[in-house]
Amino acid sequence: MKVTKAQAQANRAHIVETASVLFRERGYDGVGIADLMARAGFTHGGFYKHFESKADLIAEAASCGFAQGAAKADGFDAAEFVTYYLSRAHRDGRGEGCTMAALCGDAARQPESIKTAFANGVEGVLATLAGQAGTPADGEHEGDLRARRIAVIAQVVGALVLSRACPDDSPLADEILEVCRAAVLSKLSAPLDA
Repeated sequence: MKVTKAQAQANRAHIVETASVLFRERGYDGVGIADLMARAGFTHGGFYKHFESKADLIAEAASCGFAQGAAKADGFDAAEFVTYYLSRAHRDGRGEGCTMAALCGDAARQPESIKTAFANGVEGVLATLAGQAGTPADGEHEGDLRARRIAVIAQVVGALVLSRACPDDSPLADEILEVCRAAVLSKLSAPLDA
């Protein structure tokens, strides 16, 4: 039975979404094509009807993960975003969590197409934070605000990565989240020249 074009597109989207979750849970090297396709409900051989390579899928899955993250952040102001991001629930929800925290280390060792997907995703996060912050106040320059947003992203991602590297029940894992959450929230409320 021939699959319609619409069904083929839906199947591909399902594979990408499944891969996005699995990659965030296990890393790129921790997910094989056969396992991925079985989890998505398809045969191993069907993979190459949709993708030329695993790298092509990884790039699409990264973009999917960033889009899912942006959808979760929609409606949050910057402080709400930081509070959620540096929470134990987000820390423990690896498969549904942040693509950057889960996969930046893996992406750094991948082909340019995957690095480009990550760069585009980071730019998207910066744009989301810019939209949450509103317009610059008197005396503030957009370049300074962008630098602050980059520093916030780096600190929250780093904090989540460090917390995840500790045993799940470790007091240190929670302490990292708490200390960094307080520090970032303090930076967000401070004047730009502080």
